[in-house]
Amino acid sequence: MEELAKKAGITVRTLRFYRERGLIQPPRREGRIAWYDDTHLARLRTISALLERGHTLSGIAELAEAFDHGRDVRDLLGLTAPTEETPVRLTPEALADVFGDQATPENLAAALELGYLGTDGGEIVHVSRRLLDVSATLVREGIPLADVLRAARHVREHADALAGLFTDLVPHHADEQSLPRLRPLARSVVEAELSLALDRRMRREQ
Repeated sequence: MEELAKKAGITVRTLRFYRERGLIQPPRREGRIAWYDDTHLARLRTISALLERGHTLSGIAELAEAFDHGRDVRDLLGLTAPTEETPVRLTPEALADVFGDQATPENLAAALELGYLGTDGGEIVHVSRRLLDVSATLVREGIPLADVLRAARHVREHADALAGLFTDLVPHHADEQSLPRLRPLARSVVEAELSLALDRRMRREQ
């Protein structure tokens, strides 16, 4: 404990307090010896960084609980699932920098449930660089992150339905080997239809 506290730049008393509040996981025990590892050190450094950014200990405790009970990165990405999206690894403090005061425990829990975020040791993994960048841009435009995530849930439902529509076409009109070749065509159709729908909506609102 003394060695961990020294590396983290805090006192042993503070470390004990964090343990009592559930901010860090219990150590691995071998007999009377308690072993801490790099995951504990990363969490302590994250706590210090979040405190410097103005987060309260109560808020950090809620964030820590969400991290510890979040989806594992293997569940998030799948071990062999193909994807065109590029996952992004973030520290908790980096995520707080992206979304500022919008990085609340409630929003984090919603993102975990939606499947945007997973955890991998002391890091957070976002499933898609594109979705992360778009979400951050919408927040900078003044849209609350909670509203962005609620909209994302509806988009997910419609996207799943569209994916089902295209994949259902394959058994009837092509072989399964055609699906990778049809994927960009399906995406182009959806992008074009969405563009046209936005044009129609903007004309109605003018």
